[in-house]
Amino acid sequence: MGILNVTPDSFSDGGQHAALEGAIAHAEAMMEQGVDIIDIGGESTRPGSPPVPLDEELRRVMPVIYALRDCGAAISVDTYKPQVMREAVIAGVDMINDINAFRADGAIEAVRDSDCALCIMHMRGEPATMQQQPEYGDVVREVTDFLRERIAVLTGAGIARERLWIDPGFGFGKTVEHNYALIKSTRRMVEDLGVPLLAGLSRKSMIGAVTGKPVEQRMAGSLGGALAAVAQGAKIVRVHDVAETVDALKVWQAAH
Repeated sequence: MGILNVTPDSFSDGGQHAALEGAIAHAEAMMEQGVDIIDIGGESTRPGSPPVPLDEELRRVMPVIYALRDCGAAISVDTYKPQVMREAVIAGVDMINDINAFRADGAIEAVRDSDCALCIMHMRGEPATMQQQPEYGDVVREVTDFLRERIAVLTGAGIARERLWIDPGFGFGKTVEHNYALIKSTRRMVEDLGVPLLAGLSRKSMIGAVTGKPVEQRMAGSLGGALAAVAQGAKIVRVHDVAETVDALKVWQAAH
């Protein structure tokens, strides 16, 4: 899954692909590099980020969705707003990737009657405040329990389990120690919940904490994180550096 941020303020590549032409060019480059899914996001969810008004998010993402929906790659939309979900479903996207786990009023109704995949992510708090001293008794158990509850709510609403994915939410209300405890436990989480897992570690502070590198120098660490996630059972890795990750996974799989 290649990241396509059409935002002015994302933590790693904010502003680089905000214009439609730039977003399309970046998507085309990722396709040449072997991307399977393009994840379009119109609101930064980096720690401390403020929310974006609905109209502005729609203005950012909808032209890109329509421009890319027949590009050959699967299209995912990274949003927690039910109205954006509805418009994205109408446009024919393949996945809704929700950091808020479809908890907003109307979110389940917005996606229930579609056939797109749904990624349920764990987040403690909200982006503006989530990294202010997050605490857990047992982070793996608590995240797993949360995801289990959300799976039950969505399937109880009539959504087929086969449509569901889970994301532990690395960096979303977790310390470095919490993040690495979760990545070590992803296989157990998948086995416990019976739903495939998406891992998004690319360029995050958990990579910088181990490598000591600033965000623009975290590619090698991010590749290590992607391989570790796949080795622990992740089925999708959400990344900035598509070409390098594709190559790393090819070699890992050939030697595995």
